[in-house]
Amino acid sequence: MPRLLLETERMANLTSGLGQLCLHLGRELVRQKPPDWEITFLVTRDQVGIFGPSVKYRIATRLGRVWRFWNYDIWHCLYQDTRFYPTLSTRFIYTILDLNYLALKQYSVQRREKRKEQYQARINQARTITTISQYVAKDVQQQLSVPAQTPIDVIYCGVDIPDNVSISPPIVKPKGPFLFFIGMLQSYKNVHTMLPLLVSNPSYWLVLAGPDKPEYSQLIWEQARQLGVADRLLMPGPIDESTKWWFYTHCEAFLFPSLMEGFGIPVIEAMSFGKPVFSSPLTSLPEVGGSEAFYFPSFDAETVNETFKKGMQAYRNDPMMADRLRLQSQKFRWEIAASEYWQLYQTLMRSS
Repeated sequence: MPRLLLETERMANLTSGLGQLCLHLGRELVRQKPPDWEITFLVTRDQVGIFGPSVKYRIATRLGRVWRFWNYDIWHCLYQDTRFYPTLSTRFIYTILDLNYLALKQYSVQRREKRKEQYQARINQARTITTISQYVAKDVQQQLSVPAQTPIDVIYCGVDIPDNVSISPPIVKPKGPFLFFIGMLQSYKNVHTMLPLLVSNPSYWLVLAGPDKPEYSQLIWEQARQLGVADRLLMPGPIDESTKWWFYTHCEAFLFPSLMEGFGIPVIEAMSFGKPVFSSPLTSLPEVGGSEAFYFPSFDAETVNETFKKGMQAYRNDPMMADRLRLQSQKFRWEIAASEYWQLYQTLMRSS
């Protein structure tokens, strides 16, 4: 019986993009599991059982970072910042979500170089590398040294909205039509450039949901006060799934001006609700949004306002656009991602 270990220890924060990726991909991998395979999930103690009783669990501990006697046929790490290593004889699949850390200026050159060395060590051990976009695959090849015999496969993330989605209104609602963003609030998300939309659209509110970096949140509030729009800005912090679905359901449009993204799951989530998406044209986002998203050519106030105005006009004048947005989102499903990973696992098992 082939034994597969899935490293999902960083799923501890289920409100994060990484937590959601591990959770939804893990569930779909279990659903599609061939009867003759055994799956073990590496998880924190409080998440034992999260994928049901048909799989096994190993608790992630500090000792486990150096104890390498776990015996599995395939070891799949679902993110680049793993703190655990398989034995050298294990078929190791290394998934790289992004290399954003290497570009973040708030970290010293020494810290970024150390992280780069860690990435390289794992690449050197991997039988196969997978990425979540063509952009990340190219970035890996440019910034790291990939052995000639090591393939890089692109397997996109997915979004599966439940048929009977549970929707719960937030404790504090915007008091008018609103624009929505969700994600980690840090400087490269670039959401402060969206504040001028509140100046030119005085009936709109702006909701920025997700865990924040305090220094960036302070910058957003300072700029909102300078522009006189702080009374129409909501920053509720991390939100649960049912509240997230409420914001997607009721927003006028979704904003995603991020400067660095390995994929951009929120773009697909918003499209699955038929909402117009206004996106950065950088990194992986054009792969995800395709021709149905509206892209900001630059982020000065005049361009942001003009892009939004024209995009909303186009959306309102095109009764079929909401359906096309939903169709675009259907290209990215966890069912597809899990199926492609099972094909990869089975191919690796047939290799020596």
